[in-house]
Amino acid sequence: MKRVVVTGLGQVSALGNNIPDFWKNLTDGKSGACPITHFDCSKFKTRFACEVKDFDPTTLMTVKEARQSDPFVHFATFAATEAFADAGIDFDKEDRTRMGVILGSGMGGVSDIEEGISEYATGDGTPRFNPFFIPRMLCDIAAGHISLRFGLKGPNYATVSACASSSHAIADAFNLIRLGKADIMLAGGSEAAIHFTGVGGFNAMHALSTRNDDYLTASRPFSGSRDGFVLGEGGACLVLEEYEHAKQRGAKIYAELAGEGMTADAHHITAPDPEGDGARRVMLEAIKDAGADPTDIDYINAHGTATRLGDLAEIKAITSLFGEHAYKLNISSTKSMTGHLLGAAGALEAIATILAVYNDEVPPTINHAEGDDDPDIDPRLNLTFNKTQKRTVNYALSNTFGFGGHNASLLFKKI
Repeated sequence: MKRVVVTGLGQVSALGNNIPDFWKNLTDGKSGACPITHFDCSKFKTRFACEVKDFDPTTLMTVKEARQSDPFVHFATFAATEAFADAGIDFDKEDRTRMGVILGSGMGGVSDIEEGISEYATGDGTPRFNPFFIPRMLCDIAAGHISLRFGLKGPNYATVSACASSSHAIADAFNLIRLGKADIMLAGGSEAAIHFTGVGGFNAMHALSTRNDDYLTASRPFSGSRDGFVLGEGGACLVLEEYEHAKQRGAKIYAELAGEGMTADAHHITAPDPEGDGARRVMLEAIKDAGADPTDIDYINAHGTATRLGDLAEIKAITSLFGEHAYKLNISSTKSMTGHLLGAAGALEAIATILAVYNDEVPPTINHAEGDDDPDIDPRLNLTFNKTQKRTVNYALSNTFGFGGHNASLLFKKI
């Protein structure tokens, strides 16, 4: 089995439209939440989200290209372009048949689905659909666009597993490289679901925070007063590369992707296993896959959505798997700042985890107030509340769990 390293990073999110801004805002503990501007949400229970700001797709693509693709494709394209530039890839020197793209998305072109159906429903019944209606909505189309843009002819597809989508994309790309089927893979995800169906649908499930008057501190993972997640959007991509290939071309290496785990809860369509069984097993699978031990882990970037059931299930999984070592770990939820990017969450949080390993800094879980502890969460756990903590991070896990009981965990190590 070949070794796989991370040589490039790119992202677009509520915390910035490039990696340096993202990392600075993350370690500064800045909230990306703001009032929703994408649509009139005045009658919705939740009227805020973590929107991408100051983003213009036509700085990278033509107006025509932008019109022919959904915002989730715009986010993916920007993240991919930054990641390839960061990796210093000279495409003319690479065998593009051994370069591929795997991107995850939970909802794909949801805004195009909304608009197309709405226009038909409010019209005279004559079907006047945009000829790009279908290709704009497909979850796999972001990977297709990036393959076309960079001429990549290796494996190319999408993964769809709700909030675990982009972690599964990274795991698949990892396995293709270590099995010798590719030299370089772009992996990650994108999502643009801050629209009336996304907000309205999650409101109907009582999954979103409704702290409209206090939106900057609304995302409160692991706190007693948490009342749901804050919806986010954006794209995040990693350049994964076979280790010897990266060394030969003198690439900068952020970290090694050493293991992956994939499990299912088989418990409930939306609720996690209350004892965290699937989450415990998925972390253990990633650790075993890396040839590591639970006591090696220094940091866990938790799924940590700020939902009552989800946070408790993950904490139970951590304390069950790690035992006494759980009190020596740093645990944090960067969703407290970025919001929940659904299918792109895993990739964005993988970037946060990689940068924690690379910089020996653990980004915080913000918005925790003194006295707002959850009595069901062991106070001895270091949940990295409110401030970035410096420590040596040799091994770190990134967890993502999705509706349907899908679990994925990625293990990154210092190289």
